[in-house]
Amino acid sequence: MRLALAALYLSLAGAANADPAALQALAVGGMEKLSVLDQPLAVPDVAFLDAEGAEVRLADYAGQVLVVNFWATWCAPCREEMPTLAALQEALGGEDFRVVTIATGRNDPVGMEEFLTEVGAGALPRNTDPRQALARAMGVLGLPVTVLIDREGDEVARLIGGADWNGPEAQAVIAALVAG
Repeated sequence: MRLALAALYLSLAGAANADPAALQALAVGGMEKLSVLDQPLAVPDVAFLDAEGAEVRLADYAGQVLVVNFWATWCAPCREEMPTLAALQEALGGEDFRVVTIATGRNDPVGMEEFLTEVGAGALPRNTDPRQALARAMGVLGLPVTVLIDREGDEVARLIGGADWNGPEAQAVIAALVAG
């Protein structure tokens, strides 16, 4: 049954080609909380830190579709969501697509490592936004928040709260963005 649903959603995704109305039509089931923007929104040029402490910007991922997830070690919904993001990266990640996780606020690196390992998401990146500069610039008011960014580096949709990012609905949305 899950395979049939995935095939249906992926065929719809091919028709969506990142058109806002078609993309919104894919926001069903596990993606029902996805808000698709009528017009893409420029992403702020604000730095965050990678696991080694080097500054990174979302523009550094130019040409790729991104699922950017803002989370924290104290966030209960993040505990459920992170393994699904790891599975999404495993299933679809590559040259055209990647999951970028950003722990916002005060998150101890050791605590982040323990959290991600404990929930089965140890392969996800350990980026941080310790002063919440990027989170504030992007209007992130609570956690988790997941922002979908197209190849041009613009925000096209966001989901506030937890979601199953490994379900067929989420994969269809990502496939539509990658195909678009």
